[in-house]
Amino acid sequence: MATDEELLTMAVNEALEGIRSGHGGPFGCVIARDGEVIDRGHNRVLVDNDPTAHGEISAIRNACRTLGTIDLSGCTLYTSSEPCPMCKAAISWAKVGKVVFAATMNEANDILGFKDKRMSDAIRRGEDLTPSEHRHVPGYLEPFEEYRDMQGHIYG
Repeated sequence: MATDEELLTMAVNEALEGIRSGHGGPFGCVIARDGEVIDRGHNRVLVDNDPTAHGEISAIRNACRTLGTIDLSGCTLYTSSEPCPMCKAAISWAKVGKVVFAATMNEANDILGFKDKRMSDAIRRGEDLTPSEHRHVPGYLEPFEEYRDMQGHIYG
């Protein structure tokens, strides 16, 4: 059984592996339960051409596949840096029990000037980062009604 410090060090090493492989930014993550590693991941934004492939998202996807569930309750997520707003939302959706991070968002921003800090600050101020508009089209509620009628699994 690994300690928090050992698991956090694994996350930092995962970040190093990712950047040395040219996969993306310096973000690595380990997901564990009771000190046992379930899975890990690192930033894959560049190699996958996927702006959502952050280290935390990659680790969540991997851990969910490993466990065969979308519920990571009771798990701890260890990450090399404080999660961005998108990753915080994914962590909540996955019901991760606890997050332990190494670098703060401010520390990462001071070194690299990542947009995560600016985005987090804008979200806290209630700013809409992407203009959006609401429109109705014929049948727009049909997928919701059909899913309800199928008694689809409501997650959340």
